[in-house]
Amino acid sequence: MFSSNYKPNLNTTMKKTLRATSLILAGLFSAGMLPYSLSAQTTTTDQKGWHALFDGSTLNGWKAVGGKAPYTVEDGAIVGRMTKKTPNSFLITEAEYGDFILELDVKLEGSQTNSGIQTRSHFDAAANNGQGRVYGRQMEIDPTPRAWTGGVYDEARRGWLYPVDLNESAKSLYKSNAYNHYRIEAIGDELKTWVNGVPVASVIDTIDRKGFIGLQVHSIPEDLDGQKVYFKNIRIQTTNLKPKSSTNNIHIVNLQPNQLSKSEKKDGFKLLFNGQNANEWRSVRSDKFPSQGWSVGNGTITVLKSDGGESTNGGDIITKDKYAAFDLSFEFKLSPGANSGVKYFVTLKEQTNGSAIGLEYQILDDEKHPDAKLGREGNRTLASLYDLKTSNREGRARRPIGEWNRGRIVVTPDNQVTHYLNGIKMLSYQRGSQEFKELVAKSKYKDWEAFGEAKEGHILLQDHGDNVSFRNIKIKKIK
Repeated sequence: MFSSNYKPNLNTTMKKTLRATSLILAGLFSAGMLPYSLSAQTTTTDQKGWHALFDGSTLNGWKAVGGKAPYTVEDGAIVGRMTKKTPNSFLITEAEYGDFILELDVKLEGSQTNSGIQTRSHFDAAANNGQGRVYGRQMEIDPTPRAWTGGVYDEARRGWLYPVDLNESAKSLYKSNAYNHYRIEAIGDELKTWVNGVPVASVIDTIDRKGFIGLQVHSIPEDLDGQKVYFKNIRIQTTNLKPKSSTNNIHIVNLQPNQLSKSEKKDGFKLLFNGQNANEWRSVRSDKFPSQGWSVGNGTITVLKSDGGESTNGGDIITKDKYAAFDLSFEFKLSPGANSGVKYFVTLKEQTNGSAIGLEYQILDDEKHPDAKLGREGNRTLASLYDLKTSNREGRARRPIGEWNRGRIVVTPDNQVTHYLNGIKMLSYQRGSQEFKELVAKSKYKDWEAFGEAKEGHILLQDHGDNVSFRNIKIKKIK
């Protein structure tokens, strides 16, 4: 037995060997190549500033809130057990975090439910009849056929911010019934996610600059009772943060009204509305902006309420420039019973008494406006290709009347067109295809020669005599 004042006498060679071994282990841990029981011991000396949020054997530093699903430790992993008849359950950090980079590995049993990682989140103890409710941004883990793993969901608040319909190539990244590696960067107003080393989502938001990190066990149907979610190798970096550079130009959801991020500017986007003036727009009737029927200010372009007719007051407005292939994003807010639209490939060559002719992303109060019941099979409803193709009418895509909705229209150089609503893909078609021509032949546009097939055209905001506001309008030309 050694005495209490025993000090080992290490020779120089042994000291060098120990230092080299320590550096090698730290490097392997940083690359995610060590089992947790070993890697957890090296984080205190990691020169890159990583430290463990989970010690591999206890739940020290964590607490359970919300539902009653139990969390335990098994073989170096935190294990959450799905439990019937309980709401969403969370294991959250006792500490709160502002800017950070988080990495962890997660395995989810089965493919019929989901999980997620909360970031900068909060807990409302009074919600759910005193059971409490976690709210805040979550990185989704989704093994279901929807395949939205890596997307961003605002739990118990705003719903989907970044459905992975916005990055369809990322839907194949998730590996079923296996550990998947996740990275989350929360730096300033930006939240970015990676799945197995590949970038998936990018959101710019202005709320919640600080909060806890949480591990979710989702509420389930009774037949999933007992299935598990495993979390391990949970580490965080809070100083000397160096964001990863994305290797592909993924779509950015920027929730800052009428602003472009550095990444958006670099990717070629320009604002069509800066929140202050309408310099990018003009009337379809003249080279100037309408003198009545529209208001510009307080960060919005707004159609003023008149008689509910097409172009009977201020009239439609169009961009001064024309566009061929493009990526257009916009936000809109409907008043009750309102009707409007965003049209594209508008040439002004057609003679009409009402609104100018073009392909139209329908903007409508489906419940209160009679137009929703006209046309064929709902092809005049919100986010539809007006009078031609019906949108995916999934209820979760639609925000209530009076709230801001996010629209997006993408036209590729091969004439493939996609409509999105709040990040969810609503429809896709190809201009000029046989299917498209057949749709036109059955529509109100059948008498217009080569309708919707112009090489380029203006973007149009429609005056349909109802109060509708627009903001955050931005566009990128696609080459």
